[in-house]
Amino acid sequence: MLHIMSPRFMMVTAMAIFGTLGPFVRNIAVSSGELALYRAILAALLLTGFLLLTKQKIPFAAIKKEIPLLLASGMAMGINWILLFQAYKYTTVSLATLSYYFAPVIVTLVCPILFRERLTIKQIICFIMSTLGLILIIGIGDVDGGNNLLGIMFGLGAAVFYATVVLLNKFIKNVEGIPRTFLQFIAAIIILIPYVFSTSGTTLGSLDTIGWINLLIVGLFHTGITYCMYFSSLKELPGQKAAILSYIDPLVAVLISVVILGEAMTLWQVVGGMLILGFTLWNEISPNKK
Repeated sequence: MLHIMSPRFMMVTAMAIFGTLGPFVRNIAVSSGELALYRAILAALLLTGFLLLTKQKIPFAAIKKEIPLLLASGMAMGINWILLFQAYKYTTVSLATLSYYFAPVIVTLVCPILFRERLTIKQIICFIMSTLGLILIIGIGDVDGGNNLLGIMFGLGAAVFYATVVLLNKFIKNVEGIPRTFLQFIAAIIILIPYVFSTSGTTLGSLDTIGWINLLIVGLFHTGITYCMYFSSLKELPGQKAAILSYIDPLVAVLISVVILGEAMTLWQVVGGMLILGFTLWNEISPNKK
């Protein structure tokens, strides 16, 4: 089915689906760690079927040296999910998402250290203005007490670990796309199982019908199917176009938060969100290189 869909359509659809994650997460009455584990398990099962159907093989012999990186990135992915789900519990979907989208700024700041890349004037401006946007979201206007601020901090923590996943993936050369994501899901499961059993334990039995439906949607639809669409389109689209289309995710999340869920944003928070999204997008738009 994926091969008959255009890469652009798959990317737009995937980003729009990612943007609807928050409301579904809120309807699943389990801990954030437990939800992250179930999400990884369901997505891994679905990707197993996809890999079998498409006859894609994982080059285990070629990736022996990269297994530690895959385990580390899977662990970072699991922690990233836990923190993002916590952010949804404490603050609005829009503020959690905007805080989370500080991740590209973190990547821009760390790349010169890890890869000896020189920061350009444009990147410095984008970093400063995006940081100002985060300050506006956190520190100006009515942030509705400690819970809202805590949620924003969880979102920012999720951004740190998402940036970690991105940076670790830059070192992984021998496995690409969906097979890489499948292995990262497996790594996340390995890390999350002991975490869940040492903290909240399993509480699936307490879920009602609505909770089960939302859990299956998050695990199979938002993660498994949507990741397949995302990575299938990613390898076909130019990097700059993919980066631009990825901003559909936070825009959809903000619209759902404000229009459907009725969650308020102050004027300063709106301005801060525009600064983060606008300048991180500008940072990813580069002139054509020879």
